[in-house]
Amino acid sequence: MEQQQLDPEVDAYIERAQPFARPILTHLRKLVHSACPEIQEVIKWSRPFFAYRGAILCNMSAFKQHCSFGFWGEEIGLVLRDAQALRGDAMGSLGRIAVLQALPPDKLMLDWIRQSAGFVATGQHTSPIAARRKVAKVPKPVPELPSELAAALKKNKKAAAAFAAFSPSCRREYVEWIQEAKRAETRDKRIATAVEWIAQGKQRNWKYQNC
Repeated sequence: MEQQQLDPEVDAYIERAQPFARPILTHLRKLVHSACPEIQEVIKWSRPFFAYRGAILCNMSAFKQHCSFGFWGEEIGLVLRDAQALRGDAMGSLGRIAVLQALPPDKLMLDWIRQSAGFVATGQHTSPIAARRKVAKVPKPVPELPSELAAALKKNKKAAAAFAAFSPSCRREYVEWIQEAKRAETRDKRIATAVEWIAQGKQRNWKYQNC
């Protein structure tokens, strides 16, 4: 390993670890650098992470009685699942690591790290954080239509058709705006304004956004 690639903060992290953990962390660190010479070290969330071309490949942690090592990326996760290598008894991918012998063979570890770097190099890497953000959110249901608004829309076919064509979020904005009115006269005024805008195909906040 070239000295300039090592982060002194990672050195300090290893030195602070329990005696049993130091050789494990040192060996994991060596494997990562051997498999991916361009790796960059960084301390994130109080533990060492290894990044390649701006993407996190893996991280390691030391606890009182065990260490952990986690691969980052949906794609390498599938590789590990297919290899039946994932362990769920601790943080990370490989379970509780209390001795060096508990690690998979070096050849396997090197292959997995290289594969993970390969996913990044070819643009196939998806970080766990990005994957969670892509999970579709369940849309909020549209609140029950106020009877006064329903009656007003019934009298204006153009507004009723436009309102029915709006997305759930657009309809919700109008309903909530009307429901927020504390006084009857304010509520009536908002309903009249809403029907006028809706008939023109305008969203509730049309003044501030493109409709």
